[in-house]
Amino acid sequence: MTATAPAPAPSPDTKTDERLLKASPLKKLMGRPELGSVVGALAVFLFFAVVADSFLQATSLATVLYAASTLGIMAVPVALLMIGGEFDLSAGVMVTTSALISSMFSYQMTANVWVGVLVSLVATLAVGVFNGVMLTRTDPPSFIITLGTFLMLTGMNLGFTKLISGTVSTKSISDMEGFASAKDVFASTITIGGVDFKITILWWLGLIVVATWILLRTRVGNWIFAVGGGEDAARAVGVPVAATKIGLYMGVAFGAWISGQHLLFSYDVVQSGGGVGNELIYIIAAVIGGCLITGGYGSAVGAAVGAFIFGMVSKGIVFAEWNPDWFKFFLGVMLLLATLLNHWVRKRAEATK
Repeated sequence: MTATAPAPAPSPDTKTDERLLKASPLKKLMGRPELGSVVGALAVFLFFAVVADSFLQATSLATVLYAASTLGIMAVPVALLMIGGEFDLSAGVMVTTSALISSMFSYQMTANVWVGVLVSLVATLAVGVFNGVMLTRTDPPSFIITLGTFLMLTGMNLGFTKLISGTVSTKSISDMEGFASAKDVFASTITIGGVDFKITILWWLGLIVVATWILLRTRVGNWIFAVGGGEDAARAVGVPVAATKIGLYMGVAFGAWISGQHLLFSYDVVQSGGGVGNELIYIIAAVIGGCLITGGYGSAVGAAVGAFIFGMVSKGIVFAEWNPDWFKFFLGVMLLLATLLNHWVRKRAEATK
């Protein structure tokens, strides 16, 4: 009769594969990049709900969402670019460039407005490709390359507008064919329950959904995080680094195109000097939303929450009847507090792994 030998006891040094361990809901929550920004958004919301009587009115919230959406349309693709480890200092003036191209092409060519819109899309995406190719084919960092693009676009916006229109603003195209339908797409108002909401809110929500899906459900999302975490390591495991970065810059350009068309069809004419300085606002929204300056960490939802905080602060100050000159001060305070809170959340998340 033979006896089956008992299975050997596991060695004390044997470790369970951490990929097989199930993280608790608390650990998953603590590991989310947008956690700090959500906490900050709740604090800002409660603050203005107390100090501004009209803040909780439906019309006021619609105004806040509109302000957040005009920023968030750019903050979301800028956040993806920052997760990929890069910056785009030309994003602000690119919005104005997109609007100027649509307006001047339509007016000068006496074409249907939609022709100018499509030409603007191609030209704006080309700027994104230019930034991406220059970054991947040369040595200077994205800060220098996109700063150069910023300066070139700023000069071209003013120079071409004065050359073609004779002034620093474009001519009116409101009487041209296709203007009404284009306005419906980019600058219309949707009434729900007697409250008017701008269509940019839908564009913003759509970009959040698409960007989140890309980051969390596709191979491209893995590439973005890998490139931001370490370009050499990503290249070593087969990530197409150059194509990923070019695609991210094209994403920023696409957001600039949407924002530019909204600018044009909301006001009919475009000032050639607009957009300067907005690129910093986009970056601030992404950082408040949990994106790291060093790349490899962040989320589209966090950037959207950062934009929402911006909308609440910018309009909450008005509803509270404070001096709007203090807006930049409050924005700076929010940036510092959000950065510290995001840093604490990330440290806690790493400690619980």
